[in-house]
Amino acid sequence: MYISQVSTILNDWWRYILGVIIAVIGVAIFSAPHAIAVGFKQFKGEFDMSRADDLNYLMTLFDSNLNLVLMLLPFVGGLIFLILGARLLHGQKLNHLTTARPKIDWSRFWFAFIFWGIVSSALIFIEIFMAPDDYVFNFQPKRFAVLVVVVLLLVPLQTSFEEYMFRGYLMQGIGFLVKNKWVPLIVTSAVFGLLHIANPEVEKLGNFIMVYYIGTGLFLGIITLMDDGLELALGFHAANNMFTALLVTADWTAFQTYSVYRDVSDPDPMGLLEIFIPVFIVFPILLFIFSKKYNWTNWRDKLFGKVEVAKNNNPEVTDQYDSNI
Repeated sequence: MYISQVSTILNDWWRYILGVIIAVIGVAIFSAPHAIAVGFKQFKGEFDMSRADDLNYLMTLFDSNLNLVLMLLPFVGGLIFLILGARLLHGQKLNHLTTARPKIDWSRFWFAFIFWGIVSSALIFIEIFMAPDDYVFNFQPKRFAVLVVVVLLLVPLQTSFEEYMFRGYLMQGIGFLVKNKWVPLIVTSAVFGLLHIANPEVEKLGNFIMVYYIGTGLFLGIITLMDDGLELALGFHAANNMFTALLVTADWTAFQTYSVYRDVSDPDPMGLLEIFIPVFIVFPILLFIFSKKYNWTNWRDKLFGKVEVAKNNNPEVTDQYDSNI
């Protein structure tokens, strides 16, 4: 139902290509502050052009809180332009892009957010307790207070952009065009994972960590299809990034923040446990919990079935179809 409801809006393939381009334009426009800030550093002679492609170096140019703002702003632009593009190109409202339910079910969002926030925080503290020498207490009250504000305001927009783009816009568009559910699930998960290849973690841990990124995309795609909406994925993703940014950071991660703890260990590039445990143990357990809470059934059809075209009640779309016959 989540994918098939696209039949009630303007759904030509070229509209989706144009919609992605519009979202990328939004990302580019909101990247301007970072480019201007770097240009100012270069003007003052404080920027080494030979290291312009070094992401780790770029993240050391500014205060961590300012750098986080500059990093997150492009996602804000992408989200705004994506929502506007969906509305202007497809006549699609935010609710329709979010869920197959009559209204966005915020209780689902908050359940996933609170549940995963508690669990992920507990896992972090257990790891700190088991390996105290790998972590340094890094709490700086004033800087942490600013970090909290930045995280509360911008991180949910960053994660929402990724969810609305991959599990929303592209999942619906690709699914409707190919008339099945498994192709958009695989494609969006793979692209979502591969877009993280520039993260510092990949350079530090090796390309094998892509199993984690693609596996995370697959997990988020599964809960979206099984639940007929983005609410759980939005809540999970926001909690995952927000609590991580606040609690622990490292010199080799994408989010380098004034978090409570700093990981000073030298990670093993072949540390398979850190990759396999979330993907093959934690995520299946979460799927089981969600399925019991929300009474998920008919998994095969939900994940691998055909996309049934919903009855069209949109006069504008009807007129368009008639003109194309």
